[in-house]
Amino acid sequence: MTSRVSRLPNTAPAAEQTATPSPPPIVQREGFADGEFDSYATRAFGEVLDRASRAALARTTLGLSPSALVSAWADWLAHLAISPGKRLQLLDKTLRKQLRFAQYVAAATTSADAVEPCIAPLAQDHRFRDPAWQQAPFNFLYQGFLLTQQWWHNATTGIQGVTAQHERAVTFAARQLLDVFSPSNYPATNPEVLARTREELGQNFVRGWQNFLEDWQRAASDRPPVGAENFVVGENVAVTPGKVVYSNRLIELIQYAPAGTTVRPEPIVITPAWIMKYYILDLSPHNSLVRYLVEQGYTVFIISWKNPGPQDRDLGMDDYLELGPLAAFDAAQAITGSTRLHAMGYCLGGTLLQIAAASMARDGDERLASVSLLAAQADFSEAGELMLFINESQVAFLEDMMWEQGFLDARQMAGAFQILRSNDLVWSRAVREYLTGERAEMTDLMAWNADATRMPYRMHSEYLRQLFLNNELAAGKYQVRGSPVAVADIRAPVFAVGTETDHVAPWRSAYKIHLLADTDVTFLLTNGGHNAGIVAEPGHPHRHYRIATTASSAPYLDAETWAARADFHEGSWWPAWVAWLDALSSAPAAPPSLGNAAAGYPVQGDAPGRYVLVD
Repeated sequence: MTSRVSRLPNTAPAAEQTATPSPPPIVQREGFADGEFDSYATRAFGEVLDRASRAALARTTLGLSPSALVSAWADWLAHLAISPGKRLQLLDKTLRKQLRFAQYVAAATTSADAVEPCIAPLAQDHRFRDPAWQQAPFNFLYQGFLLTQQWWHNATTGIQGVTAQHERAVTFAARQLLDVFSPSNYPATNPEVLARTREELGQNFVRGWQNFLEDWQRAASDRPPVGAENFVVGENVAVTPGKVVYSNRLIELIQYAPAGTTVRPEPIVITPAWIMKYYILDLSPHNSLVRYLVEQGYTVFIISWKNPGPQDRDLGMDDYLELGPLAAFDAAQAITGSTRLHAMGYCLGGTLLQIAAASMARDGDERLASVSLLAAQADFSEAGELMLFINESQVAFLEDMMWEQGFLDARQMAGAFQILRSNDLVWSRAVREYLTGERAEMTDLMAWNADATRMPYRMHSEYLRQLFLNNELAAGKYQVRGSPVAVADIRAPVFAVGTETDHVAPWRSAYKIHLLADTDVTFLLTNGGHNAGIVAEPGHPHRHYRIATTASSAPYLDAETWAARADFHEGSWWPAWVAWLDALSSAPAAPPSLGNAAAGYPVQGDAPGRYVLVD
């Protein structure tokens, strides 16, 4: 089939030519006498002043809008003030919790046997699992802390009239503030730290201080964390053999060399998220998904996104679509000669792939043999705790910060993700490395996580507004080339992967593909988080997954019912995905060449290419 995407140049232009926008017309404002209106210069200066001041504030708040948080607290407090019944319930809970705690203290003090705690930590809370926490006085400290935490959860939820987003924001903020005062964070109230201090005569604090200074120096000089230098792109990560066969101002396309004498005729084209370096899917040889696919007899192409700078501020979602997956599909088809291809998208790349697939389906382009979505969303109405940061005030605040910089900095994004999991990523790490003096061993996945990227001003603004804030893709309002696209138009079979503890793309949100797509959907739920659940190679310990296929004609099942009925399997999910791809692929044949100069896709260099090396 002839490609519907016009051929893009095979080299990146030296510079982007942008037209200078015309100033908006001066319109006489109602209520003003003739000749009395704000000049263009006055309005422009006012806008610049406002944006600059908000951008300066954003640098001190990790990009979080104080106005958004104040609005949430005001909404909660105002409705609590006019809810005497709720306040009475909270008073009752206070008295009952105090009584329960007093009974626990009395029983634990007088009994020689172990006493059942009056409150248990949540399943994901690992701070108080050491047996030392069950000894006085530490058991009293952590039990009192958990009861207080539970009371504040009750106080910030269930108040009639508070908007759902404000309730989530206040609950989240209260939890973050309380976590600061957890007894596990302080040497005098943490029995594990005290035991280590006695054993080492305080040497743990010496090492911890050294660790702190080293981390501070690296952060101040914008260097990667300790141990990341042991993982070098192209040397011991991202080493699957391949060639760069296409490039433009936004991507390099890598084609990997075949591992055997035959391959499936349909290539796999992978669209990773542009918020990350592509090599999370090509880490070390033992856990590289790319290498695994190549060894299973597939020709694999992957997009390596450019790390944008200030000069790329005006790149938008349309650019990422046209210069990204659509250009990659053209190249893969021209190089392999196949009329059909498998498309896979990960995280934001999966969202972009759904937009691409929907636009192709709308226009009658039937090249996609399958669509695979790893931890990807199309409906953002319940996109987890990231939605705490997405409202008009927050988006406007981020836009002002990006307007000044031209992009959203990787460190600013990392700050938001760390806040989402402060127990694991901030406090527990601080206790381990600065109080007990232990360094966590650096892994390839951790080193990759520190190799973050930026996002252009225009693209990120459009992404936040059109997808997160307005949920246009799920509503059938997202436009490509001037016309809306709908995920329901996709007819290629879909394989979607969710991960159980995903804070970025919660699996129940990814599961909504069942409501949006009018095709057969195979959904797989694996344990792990957004990244570790995907990088789950065969032989990886403690892995399991659930899987089930829902035909397009089958009735809808809610997520919990699906999870209860789906087939449970131990081990990696990768073989299940390859088996699904095999069933949709043709018989193996001779592999294609690397690149195709005659078709306009000459080999430009060895993998991993140049773009992945740009900091």
